[in-house]
Amino acid sequence: MANVTPLADLSFSKTAKLWQGGDEVPVSIFVTEYKRGQGVGLHVHPYPEVFVVQTGTGLFTVGDEQVTVDAGHILVVPADTQHGFEGAGDDTLIVVSVHPSGTVEQTFLE
Repeated sequence: MANVTPLADLSFSKTAKLWQGGDEVPVSIFVTEYKRGQGVGLHVHPYPEVFVVQTGTGLFTVGDEQVTVDAGHILVVPADTQHGFEGAGDDTLIVVSVHPSGTVEQTFLE
C-alpha cells in the first residue's frame, strides 16, 4: 500500500522538514528553505549526501572549497567531508537533501 506523508506534518525546524525511512526504507530526506545568509553550519555524515537545488542559489562549503549552486543542479558531497550551505541569492533557496540512511547521522562542527 502506498504511504503518502504531507510535508506539513514533517516540521523539524522553522526552515526544515525531515522524513526518515527508518527500518522501512534506507533513505532520509530533508527539505530546507533559506533566505540570503541563512543556512546550515559545517557538519559531517558517515555517508555521502546528495543535494537537489530546487529554487534560488546556494553557497556550499565542501571541504576547503566553496561552490555556488543554482536551481536545477545537483551536488554530491562525499562521506566524512565537512560541508554546510546558505542562501546566496535574492530568491529563497529550497534544497532537497538525500541521505542514504534510514536515520540521519549528523555531527555539527561549529
